[in-house]
Amino acid sequence: MNPQLEEILYPPIEPYETGELLVGDGHRMYWEQCGNPEGKPVVFLHGGPGAGCSPWHRRFFDPEKYRIILFDQRGCGRSTPHMSQPEADLRHITTWHLVADMELLRRNFGIDTWQVFGGSWGSALALAYSQSHPDAVSEIVLRGIFTLRRHELEWFYEGGASAIFPDLWEDYIAPIPVLERNRMIEAYHRRLGDPDPAVHVPAAVAWTRWEAATLTLLPDEELVAGMTEDAAATAFARIENHFFVHGGWFEPDQLVNGATALKEIPGVIVQGRYDVCTPMMTAWDLHRAWPEAEFVVVPDASHAASEPGIARALREATDRFAAD
Repeated sequence: MNPQLEEILYPPIEPYETGELLVGDGHRMYWEQCGNPEGKPVVFLHGGPGAGCSPWHRRFFDPEKYRIILFDQRGCGRSTPHMSQPEADLRHITTWHLVADMELLRRNFGIDTWQVFGGSWGSALALAYSQSHPDAVSEIVLRGIFTLRRHELEWFYEGGASAIFPDLWEDYIAPIPVLERNRMIEAYHRRLGDPDPAVHVPAAVAWTRWEAATLTLLPDEELVAGMTEDAAATAFARIENHFFVHGGWFEPDQLVNGATALKEIPGVIVQGRYDVCTPMMTAWDLHRAWPEAEFVVVPDASHAASEPGIARALREATDRFAAD
């Protein structure tokens, strides 16, 4: 881990409790609790969708003041069934299943309100949950805003970002025949859904490498290697692509327009100025729709929460809210 990041985050901690929640449709959702059992509840929402949580995600929160809850969303991480299986069934993995899973988890833990913290896809899930259950949310902390609007998807997965990363783009399009490259998301969907590992694994690794290699302002080979392990990449690419084909099951501009429901909830929006994966246009739209939230633009950062400027802004937000 970057030495700067080590200085910004809280020291590593281990969970004091872990478990699985039966959420229906044959799915078991892994969860863990860390920090102070009597502290302020906060739920961490990972990205992707399909990325899963990592131990360092616990470290954005003061463990003496927060009851820190992490969970792996359906089909990825330590949740089961894992979507890397050859004949994975994604029918019961949608935004609204995940929102319902969060609410079930909150109620099972006996929590009245909790802080919702999410980045990238996690920001979309945080917005969807908070707009559906505003009375259950004490504060919202968001990073790298992503709302799955068609122009956001087209920018990153259909060619816009190739203007910045033409070398990496060539690797991304390589598995797709020339005649199918005008609809890359759909072309990948066909290959990722193929039960033959000889078809879906190389496609998943190529899809995931494109994203992993463009997350940070400067190259991070360790990050790329971790994300492109076969099983992790397969679940990540399948789930993510599944959500994109369906537009997240959102109405056009739903999460931005719905921000009016959040005006009474304290919030912080953190955005890297040079974010290529989720460009600042979306964060700006959300800021204009939700002016009550603090808007923090990190001038020397891209997308990843591991970038020091973004990590520092996120910790400052959680530290400030810890006392409320």
